[in-house]
Amino acid sequence: MITLSSRIALLAIAVTASACARSISSPVTTRPTPLDANQTADAPNPDPRVGLRAGKFDAAQAMWHMRVLSENRPTGKFVDQTNSDLAFSGPYALQGSYAGYQIWNISDPAHVTLASSYYCPQSQSDISVYKNLLITSGEGTSGRIDCSAQGVKDTVSHDRLLGIRVYDISDIAHPKVVATVQTCRGSHTHTLVVDPNDHDNIYVYISGSAPLRSPSELAGCVNTAPDKDPNSALFRIEVVKIPVAHPEQAAIVSTPRIFSGLAAAPHHGQAEADKIELDAARAKGKYVVSFMGMDFILPDNNANELLAGMVKQRGGTGAPTAADSAKLRAVLPDMVKQQMGDDAGTGYSTNRQCHDITVYPAIGLAGGACEGYGMLLDIRDVTHPVRLDAVSDSNFSYWHSATFNNDGTKLLFSDEWGGGGQPKCRATDPRNWGADAIFTIVDHKLTFQSYYKLPAVQTKYENCVAHNGSLIPIPGRDVMVQAWYQGGISVFDWTDAAHPKEIAFFDRGPVDSTQMGDAGEWSAYWYNGVIVGSEIGRGLDVLELTASPWVSQNEIDAAKTVRFSELNVQGQPQFVWPASFALARAYVDQLERNKSLSADRITALRRGLAAAEKASGDKRRDALTALATQLDGDAGTVASASTVRKLQGAVRDLAASTTA
Repeated sequence: MITLSSRIALLAIAVTASACARSISSPVTTRPTPLDANQTADAPNPDPRVGLRAGKFDAAQAMWHMRVLSENRPTGKFVDQTNSDLAFSGPYALQGSYAGYQIWNISDPAHVTLASSYYCPQSQSDISVYKNLLITSGEGTSGRIDCSAQGVKDTVSHDRLLGIRVYDISDIAHPKVVATVQTCRGSHTHTLVVDPNDHDNIYVYISGSAPLRSPSELAGCVNTAPDKDPNSALFRIEVVKIPVAHPEQAAIVSTPRIFSGLAAAPHHGQAEADKIELDAARAKGKYVVSFMGMDFILPDNNANELLAGMVKQRGGTGAPTAADSAKLRAVLPDMVKQQMGDDAGTGYSTNRQCHDITVYPAIGLAGGACEGYGMLLDIRDVTHPVRLDAVSDSNFSYWHSATFNNDGTKLLFSDEWGGGGQPKCRATDPRNWGADAIFTIVDHKLTFQSYYKLPAVQTKYENCVAHNGSLIPIPGRDVMVQAWYQGGISVFDWTDAAHPKEIAFFDRGPVDSTQMGDAGEWSAYWYNGVIVGSEIGRGLDVLELTASPWVSQNEIDAAKTVRFSELNVQGQPQFVWPASFALARAYVDQLERNKSLSADRITALRRGLAAAEKASGDKRRDALTALATQLDGDAGTVASASTVRKLQGAVRDLAASTTA
């Protein structure tokens, strides 16, 4: 999340980083998307998400093919704080917060309990976990090493934490900080990487976007472009190695420059609704700043902070004068350029860092969502990732996050147009702005296929744009659950990369019907059979997917057989389905849904599976073996031969797992 207010806190200037760019190797052709292109034929009409009653904890709700299991409010010092991302370990959901983190026990998803919390104010507490180690990101310049709440007032201070913290949570009720790793630009997000060839260490990719620190605060923070100084701290990511047995030895081991050769980017400009709002703000005398081709209104509280600073700087007292206001307007452009590095004179212009990197160690690849570009990275050498391809799109504003499909043949990127704090799902907003872009991967090259955007129109008081999500392990299909801030949660099928369709949703009304409020789903992830949502202002949501014409109960049951002892979604795991009758039946359901086999043949397959399940020992094994042999004939006669082969494999695995 790159909200306007968080940029203020980081940069002392109000801008929301947004970038669009031209393609390096895979051109993306702009093409309009009809309003209903991402909806299934039987989607509710009218859409019940439109016009929901507002309220923080009593807002009206709408859902389709989903069910709420529990809604869990924040407690204590976490009330009215911003909740951020999620990680999972055993029965626990670990929820980051700008106040630190909370650990929820979700073993009974209908009766969630708070297991532990750790108060440590910082932005934005991106979170991950590995066995007994928990890691959080810190980027706000007021975050302190000692986790106290008084902040850091000095420009240069050795009390400041900009980087990551490593905790030992062996005793989950009494965590201990065992290491901090400081970086020049902080850690907005990080990605925990488990190298399949290294069992002694874990690695962390850090993406930082804070202003560059003074070298007086942290040595080595060189504020010069890499083409002028190879020691530059700009335009790079940091790789941290953490020895599992000695996490206190965590340290940066490399600083890969994956941005080299990327040119400045074009921009899609403002939406019509934004132009109207900007014109009205200018007419009222408000301050407007420009960055990367986009204009943003400086919030009144931040303008007042800057004006007060000018009064103090000139040795004055009292209210700012007209001269102070005029001076602020004059210096704002240079302040933006200085703090954000929007330097058109360098080949590294505007594309300064990744927002998020999703690694997929099982296939040796990563997807880098890197401001103006979406990248495909080779991570087989974990400490030295190499860019394989980079694409961009004039419809994208800020490449935010990435998700592979399970077999690694597709890569989905999300666009956080508006930084997460603005309403970008209004009726007047383009359907291909603030959306997901789906690419296929062939020979390590990315080829654009389509966009997916939340189909439901949201109000001007609901921050809404594509944000964090994960795959749902439905066998044989690419199905994803995704958070859209106050747009709620959307589940969509992108098996057909050119025609993604929404198949389930959950949404609340706005937190406030008169002004923008601080709420919405930051993340929505599938974990061991449930969907867990981190709601920015309302707490932790736990939901489940229900059977529908688009997802059968057998498919849901098969998905629930995929279990993880821990999960960091940005460290994407590979789904492997154990042998089960639910898995076999899921493939039969897909053959029926796609009309690949006749009704009589579908009935016969179901009867065969039912008979085998009732049998045991040799009789079950023989029945399954015979059924698998029969499927050879089906595979040779239908278009969905790959699904038949998957069914055949599932039946054979069942036969092999049958004991006498």
